[in-house]
Amino acid sequence: QVQLVESGGGLVQAGGSLRLSCAVSGGTFSNAAMNWLRQAPGKEREFVAAISGSGESTNYADSLKGRFTISRDNAANTVYLHMNNLKPEDTAVYTCAAKFRGPGSYYEGPYNYWGQGTQVTISS
Repeated sequence: QVQLVESGGGLVQAGGSLRLSCAVSGGTFSNAAMNWLRQAPGKEREFVAAISGSGESTNYADSLKGRFTISRDNAANTVYLHMNNLKPEDTAVYTCAAKFRGPGSYYEGPYNYWGQGTQVTISS
């Protein structure tokens, strides 16, 4: 059974930074494309960033390029989301998702496994 556990969320002032982590167990991590998505209150879930299994390819939501960086450590079975210059509109529940197989590109759903999410709150 594959499990994803996020950590690193919290309350940060605008302009600050956070690093989210998503630890994956129960599967061959390097075979999984990893994605971060977020859902703000009252809004639909949206794509944030994705990274291929090898880490050689990344993809970002256009609005977040330059502020967010996705990375992975295949030895540690962990994917990270580095978030800089945070804004109040970045407030959301951030969830990681793993794609081991299925149609579409590595940065597209459907995803095979999901984490439980971690709350990120940015104060103005």
